[in-house]
Amino acid sequence: MDMGRESRWEKDAMTVEIVFALVTAAVLAAAVFAVVLLFTLAFGLSGSGSKGVLTGGALVGAAAGGWRLVRVLCRFDAERRKGH
Repeated sequence: MDMGRESRWEKDAMTVEIVFALVTAAVLAAAVFAVVLLFTLAFGLSGSGSKGVLTGGALVGAAAGGWRLVRVLCRFDAERRKGH
């Protein structure tokens, strides 16, 4: 076996980690948006104020999801480089 190539289990582990990162990022983004949505419903915001808050919530949710995705994949890469 070529030492420069990844084994099958390493490829499988990488695939599982990517799917985990994507799923947790989506869940985090949805949770952040849900909190903002509940905020707008609880305080009875309407019109352009509601639209602005929901747009901001979507942006913050997307940023949080992106942060989670990058964090999980960087952590996995660091552990892989250590040999764990």
